[in-house]
Amino acid sequence: MSSAPWNWETGERLLSLNDPAEWDAAFARGERSLGTAAIGLAFNCSLEEASPRIVRATQLPDTAQRGFAFTAAGTAARLNGALTPELYAALRAEGPGRRSLAADAIDDTLTFVPFRSLPTWLKCWSVVSTVLNKLDAWRLSLAYAVIDAWKAARRYRDRVFDVRPHD
Repeated sequence: MSSAPWNWETGERLLSLNDPAEWDAAFARGERSLGTAAIGLAFNCSLEEASPRIVRATQLPDTAQRGFAFTAAGTAARLNGALTPELYAALRAEGPGRRSLAADAIDDTLTFVPFRSLPTWLKCWSVVSTVLNKLDAWRLSLAYAVIDAWKAARRYRDRVFDVRPHD
């Protein structure tokens, strides 16, 4: 283990990583926890310094570390109110949608990056996801209304016909 204040094996203290060159060296060595370290870069470095490393981390073979890389992209969007074209491309490559590793990062981007600054595909996804969410809300409202009506009809039936629960 090196004398650095972070531990690549366990991921301990990697959220404080502030040296892109150290991330590059760890990547070259094939270290673990590169996605976790990408979050540290998002917190502690400029977007321009962190972006290429976050993009590389989104392509790691380890699914968990790729997930952390997308968390780093969302963190970058939160902190900077913008993303680089390469980060937008990484989000698009992973794809939007509820089952995507990039779903939370895309949601963070839609929340913290001004709409006018978004690429066209993300503006379109924003509209589509808003419509899907509204349709889902209406579906749930209808389902709850049907359940409530059914319960009311059963209560009415029980009162009218003096139906009592069996002991």
